[in-house]
Amino acid sequence: MKTVAVIPARMGSSRFPGKPLAPLHGRAMIEHVYKRTAMCPDLADVVVATCDTEIRDAVEAFGGKAVMTADTHERASDRMAEAAQSLEGDIFVLVQGDEPMTFPDMITEAVSPFSADPGVACVNLTKQILDIDEFKSPNTIKVVIGTGEDALYMSRSEIPTLANSNFRDIAAFKQVCIIPFRRDALECYTALFPTPGEIAESIDMLRFLEHGLPVRMVKTAFDTHAVDTQDDLDHVSALMANDSLMNRY
Repeated sequence: MKTVAVIPARMGSSRFPGKPLAPLHGRAMIEHVYKRTAMCPDLADVVVATCDTEIRDAVEAFGGKAVMTADTHERASDRMAEAAQSLEGDIFVLVQGDEPMTFPDMITEAVSPFSADPGVACVNLTKQILDIDEFKSPNTIKVVIGTGEDALYMSRSEIPTLANSNFRDIAAFKQVCIIPFRRDALECYTALFPTPGEIAESIDMLRFLEHGLPVRMVKTAFDTHAVDTQDDLDHVSALMANDSLMNRY
């Protein structure tokens, strides 16, 4: 199977305009994401999907590939689906353009179910939440997982509820945004109409879940740190000062 990573990116973030090109240890943030993703041996190609010529030009300047898309997409998955129309591949892996601490092994973990189970259409990494403040944050997408390892629901609210339990007594998990699709599943996703939960929560995967389609969850020990504000960027910059991958690209 040919596996291609697609990194959706746009300049128009409401909280941090232009963040894909924000400087981080001497490089644009999108360059860190691209080059770390490209280290994964399971990938045949890496492409940035963007509606902004500034991002395309920056990606091409550091030797990367970019595909232009429409500027109307609300969901990263829809942007990837448009880009995939012009790309050859069997599996398309969505890698968030605002998570510069992505590790290539995360992609290997995320694509592993496809070879083990031909019935798996879409996969999402997940990690246990160990900090109650992270659990309470609406920026953390919580996920409830069934006994078959498929997602039951995702929310920015606190699920499972703490109404009858202490945080230390529950197993709370969060979405980690490495999301591979089989090509036909990605085509199915973008053909489906957006759902009420997807719109209310602003979570791509709820479109599949609300339409009754499974999302396989794979537990990972890796963590990522999304950059939504300048404070987030400062925090990630400090974490990356001792990063083990930066000296390899």
